[in-house]
Order: sequence, then structure tokens, then C-alpha cells
Amino acid sequence: MLFSEKQQPFWFSHVSHVEVVGMDCYDCHYYHEDGSFSGIPTTEECSACHMDVMFDDPDEIVFVEQYVWEEKEVPWLIYQKQPDNVYFSHIAHEMYDCTTCHPDVETAESWPKYYENRLTKYSRDTMKMWECERCHAETGTSNACYVCHK
Repeated sequence: MLFSEKQQPFWFSHVSHVEVVGMDCYDCHYYHEDGSFSGIPTTEECSACHMDVMFDDPDEIVFVEQYVWEEKEVPWLIYQKQPDNVYFSHIAHEMYDCTTCHPDVETAESWPKYYENRLTKYSRDTMKMWECERCHAETGTSNACYVCHK
């Protein structure tokens, strides 16, 4: 009973964006000039293509009508959200495939289930410290506290 299952606000298909539209992951998930990672695109960024409903898709209709037209951010549930005292740099890990840490959403036909810890509010799938330490040990990267904790 420690975890409760939560639902994303609506279905988002990476498959349709990658295979049907021909987008690349970095069209939406990119590095800023300062090296920080963009993460999930903003509603404003998505509205470049989705200012109006393009397909007869109930989820796209929800997105456009409730978020784009209302200029609201989508309250996505973040599977890999880290505690505030953890600093994770995507650019320092860019030599690894995204699926090393993230589920393979590019080919997924459905979202993985999201389970939220009732006490911490973090996802059950949040990367655990031991996973980072193991990878650091395997790659010869320092496991000193200051490397990941601020």
C-alpha cells in the first residue's frame, strides 16, 4: 500500500511523432546553450505544430483544447524525477543511449504504469542511488558524494 497507481493526463504517442511524423528525439528533448537539458517540451513548444487539432484523436483534442488553447502546462507525471539534493547532468551522460536509464518510449505503444510513493511522492521508477553507483563503478567514474549531490 506504499505505492498508488496514477494516470498521465492523456495518452502521448512517441511512436506517432517518430515513425509517422518523422521527428527525432532531439526535436523535443535538446540541450540549451548552457548545456542544461530541456526535459519535457513546454506546451508553447508543442503548439508550434499543435495550435489546432490535426487528427481525429481524442487525446490530441484534450491536449489542444485544454492545454494549448488555455496556455497551460501539462502536469505530466515524471518517472525519473530526482530529489532536490541530487544533481544529474544529461550532458555528462550523453555518450550513453537514453534507454540506459529511461524506458524505450520511442517504440512503446503504451505508457509504463506510474506508481507514486504515497510518502515521498516520487515515482517507484525513480533512479535509485545504488543504480547510479553501480554504473559509476563499472565505468570508472567517481562515486564521491559531491559528484551527484549538491
